[in-house]
Amino acid sequence: MIIDSHVNLHAPQFDEDRDAVIARAREAGVGLMVEISDKLSTFEATHGLAMAHDDIWCTVGAHPHEAKDHADLTAAQLAELAGRPRVIGIGECGLDFHYDLSPRDVQAAVFRQHIEASRLTGLPLVVHTREADDVMAAILEEEQARASFKFLMHCYTSGPELAEKAAKLGAWFSVSGIATFRAAQEVRDIIAVMPADRIIVETDCPYLAPIPHRGRRNEPAYVGHVLDKLAEIRGWSRDEAEARTTDAFFALFDRIPRPEGA
Repeated sequence: MIIDSHVNLHAPQFDEDRDAVIARAREAGVGLMVEISDKLSTFEATHGLAMAHDDIWCTVGAHPHEAKDHADLTAAQLAELAGRPRVIGIGECGLDFHYDLSPRDVQAAVFRQHIEASRLTGLPLVVHTREADDVMAAILEEEQARASFKFLMHCYTSGPELAEKAAKLGAWFSVSGIATFRAAQEVRDIIAVMPADRIIVETDCPYLAPIPHRGRRNEPAYVGHVLDKLAEIRGWSRDEAEARTTDAFFALFDRIPRPEGA
């Protein structure tokens, strides 16, 4: 089963042909997609997609870019929204010190509320991190010591030290189209040593289209290219990569019923 663990189908880039994009994903063999919440103002659209399609599930959360608009967000509010049908994760949340579109202390505070919501609901956390390795490691270590939670380091492109610390804390990792980029050897080197039973794949569409589609709008139909690159990096066959990532996906997102034969 091919699974795209991170899509942004509510994004305006899909407003003209969203149904066709979903149809192309199915034609390409994508059996399941996770539609990601990036801010609460668009959560209704995100949740609506999950409710309208049997093969789409969703998360609830606020991206660190949007943290400034969610400074008063509480874990209880997130947990309440997560109680809706077809919500299977908390996030996307975390830290982004590259763009600094929200103050760093606000990003950290909002991130901790997401962590608490993950504990309250038992749902896995979808973590975004960019150029914040030391602070991210400190928060994850501190919060896991307080009480455990499951988490995914989505579209991992940070350094090897954070990857090693996160892996020791039990993290899953998702691989994106960046793994196919010629200049991304450091990313491939980290993928090569990620825990074999905790790797999944994603497109992060409409962003980060893999080669041979780089420079175009990304879409879920292209996730097979990511799976092929993962297989190459790890020395797996395509069938083995598909089986391993499917097992890892359902171990992480354990509220999604696993289809018979998947």
